[in-house]
Amino acid sequence: MRAMILAAGRGERLRPLTDQTPKPLLPVGHEPLIGHHLRRLATAGFQDVVINLAHLGEQIEARLGDGRDYGLSIRYSWEHGGALESAGGIHQALPLLGPEPFLLVNGDIFTDYPFTQLRRPLTGLAHLVLVPNPAHHPQGDFALQDDGLLANHGAALTYSGIGVYSPRLFDGMAPGKAPLAPLLRDAITAGKISGEPYPGLWIDVGTVERLEQARCADQKARSKPIST
Repeated sequence: MRAMILAAGRGERLRPLTDQTPKPLLPVGHEPLIGHHLRRLATAGFQDVVINLAHLGEQIEARLGDGRDYGLSIRYSWEHGGALESAGGIHQALPLLGPEPFLLVNGDIFTDYPFTQLRRPLTGLAHLVLVPNPAHHPQGDFALQDDGLLANHGAALTYSGIGVYSPRLFDGMAPGKAPLAPLLRDAITAGKISGEPYPGLWIDVGTVERLEQARCADQKARSKPIST
């Protein structure tokens, strides 16, 4: 299974930090934020990773190179006209990802989710990891039903930015900028998206305050063994 890290965003709420440094390269402990994902992916047995790039993406490519320092093979999907949003970026990267389901991780989260849990056959069009609603997103995104399928209505949890996706979810999409949520909601209505809850460490690193939370969490976790 291949993996994709979404790393093309501008990071507006982290300005001025992101005026000169792309958000995925902001330091969290001894690693850039994206480095934590790469090390966990490698530990979980992933080998091939695709990263989409736009804002200051040349810094990310220069820092990570071909991935050999992480024990990975990294390829890049450049969005030269500007970030294409999540669905648009994934759609453009599909030729690099191949025809099989792939792991997707948002580049701006900090988590200890064990990626090995997602190395299993996918039924449906996607399988999403959901987390308890953080204070900055109290309404949540999707409801998790007893049968493991997601619903658009009900007691909602927050999409973590982690999931497994079938390329078939993007069938019929035109190239260009497009958000992911409408595709997911249509597939959820059709009963083709499953999910699971995750109560562990998860931080959406979207503000300076949450970046500091991630740094504190990294300090606490550094002495613990890495779970995959």
